Amino acid sequence: MRKVAVIGVGCTPFGEKWETSFRNLFVDAGARALEDAAISGEQIDELFVGNMSAGRFVDQEHIGALIADYAGLATKHVPSTRVEAACSSGGLAFRQAVTAVASGNADIVVAAGVEKMTDVGTGATVDTLAGAADREWEGFPGATFPGLYAMIARDYMHRFGLTREQLAMVAVKNHRNGARNPNAQFQKEISIDTVMQSSLVADPLRLFDCSPITDGAAAVIVAPLERAREFTDTPIQVLSSAQASDTIALHDRRDISTLDATVAAANRAFQLARLERKDIDMVEVHDCFTIAEICAIEDLGFCSKGEAGRLTEEGYTALDGTLPVNPSGGLKACGHPVGATGIKQVYEIVMQLRGEASGRQVDGEIGMTHNVGGTGATVVCSILGVV
Repeated sequence: MRKVAVIGVGCTPFGEKWETSFRNLFVDAGARALEDAAISGEQIDELFVGNMSAGRFVDQEHIGALIADYAGLATKHVPSTRVEAACSSGGLAFRQAVTAVASGNADIVVAAGVEKMTDVGTGATVDTLAGAADREWEGFPGATFPGLYAMIARDYMHRFGLTREQLAMVAVKNHRNGARNPNAQFQKEISIDTVMQSSLVADPLRLFDCSPITDGAAAVIVAPLERAREFTDTPIQVLSSAQASDTIALHDRRDISTLDATVAAANRAFQLARLERKDIDMVEVHDCFTIAEICAIEDLGFCSKGEAGRLTEEGYTALDGTLPVNPSGGLKACGHPVGATGIKQVYEIVMQLRGEASGRQVDGEIGMTHNVGGTGATVVCSILGVV
């Protein structure tokens, strides 16, 4: 297997993008990545596009072909594949691109993600997202994703003593980071009182515990490491990318406060990279809700179960902490265009490792991403490092 490197990245601003279309979002992100890598479309061998549900959000299917067409690659017959794994679609698209290059099947591959979520009403969006859970056993009886993660939060708080204030501190930290990210949907700092006094969504989760509905796209370009310096002076090596699955329904899990797929994917990623937890300098985790970040820090192995709330309170996960978590602002503040989130995480780690994350820059040479589908039925973890 060949070693793989990221040679170019691009990301649109995230938010409610009424003035642009689904296809234009992708073209914008792709053009930014091509410019960053200083290559032309003619050099691309293959595309993998993460997208959860364009069929319901914008009434468009056949996404792979659409993207190839509007990227100007259809007449060159470049293969383009849509990848779907709910909110981990982007992370899985990245893993597929890395595998294609590592196997020798392709040299220059684009991994991208895109979602346009605001073209339908909030009710339709919530119902579409519920399709990432078990529709028959969770969705039809009325469970929404805030409701499912609220069950996780209640179980966790009962068992491990997490306080409501500590949960709010996750949102406060991520909004502080997002305020320093020009691509973030929310660029304003908030207080613990803001979180605690916001509208109740699903007890104990309030509005500011939840990631927003977002439009956006991101793209990264990968190539063999041995060729990477043909395109950039700052290649970032993909040290590993691992995937794991679990039951789609929360009630079938061994322990609803532990995402076993996160544990498995992280263990595989560290084994493949031949690294230990102490080697990681920063991590982008899937904080679709504040409780998800708490669980992720522990399930990835950075601390023991029940410790993440205290560590968050002590500043361990802040930009200037021992392990900066979600320097981009995470899903909570940067935004969560579900198909694009996993690619945005890679984009952020690459920008950090290059030293180009102005205003939110952290020190380090190795970063990690953690992208979750549903309540943990699919998880993708990737580790990247400075060459």
